[in-house]
Amino acid sequence: MLILKSASEIAYLKAAGRIAAETLKKTGEAVKPGIKTSELDRFANSLIEKAGAVSAFKGYRGYPANICISINEEVVHGIPSDRKIKEGDIVSLDVGVIKDGFFGDVAGTFPAGEISSEAEKLLRTAEECLEDSIAQVKPDARMGDVAWAVQSKAEQNGYSVVRDFTGHGIGRSLHEDLQVPNFGKPGTGVRLREGMTFCIEPMLNAGVYNVVVKSDGWTVTTKDKKLSAHFEAAVAVVKGGVDVLTAL
Repeated sequence: MLILKSASEIAYLKAAGRIAAETLKKTGEAVKPGIKTSELDRFANSLIEKAGAVSAFKGYRGYPANICISINEEVVHGIPSDRKIKEGDIVSLDVGVIKDGFFGDVAGTFPAGEISSEAEKLLRTAEECLEDSIAQVKPDARMGDVAWAVQSKAEQNGYSVVRDFTGHGIGRSLHEDLQVPNFGKPGTGVRLREGMTFCIEPMLNAGVYNVVVKSDGWTVTTKDKKLSAHFEAAVAVVKGGVDVLTAL
């Protein structure tokens, strides 16, 4: 069921989104060769708790950690562990929080030390896909417009977009009944209305779009083991355009 939000509810979502975004930024700055992903997880959780929120992911459908950390060919849902980040890795962080009963969800991919030019281009393009798709959000636009902005930019740069996982609605639940795909056709799909709130999350692969889930039941990797990058923002459709709920 589609749930439209009031102005006051959007304000609560922005408060949660800002905590998630601040946590992502500071944890991203802590990404460096030699650090364990479990250390990043604990650091992120300390920031979340200090802000008066709680992790939205810990215990969600049995997920065991506070944030998701995915490295190189891992697309999403990587579980923090004693694994040490290496020079040249690209590290995707996905942060979800609950504050006053509302959810914030945001993600980004960060370099560990010096990364290859190929990895730099992938990260840059994935972030541009997110920016381009956000620019499509306004009343009476179609979800296909948002999706095509991601797909077209990705494919123009030689990348594929993951099809098995999508963005989603957000509000008093982490995942509400609204799918936000990264592929589609302009002028098609759900018509956007004021009060809609959802997460756009481009997942770009350097190779094929096919993915597999590892034996841990969570970590999603590219089928061909090539690099993947993930960016995410939560947005609200408002009169005249878009309000980015996870903006700093």
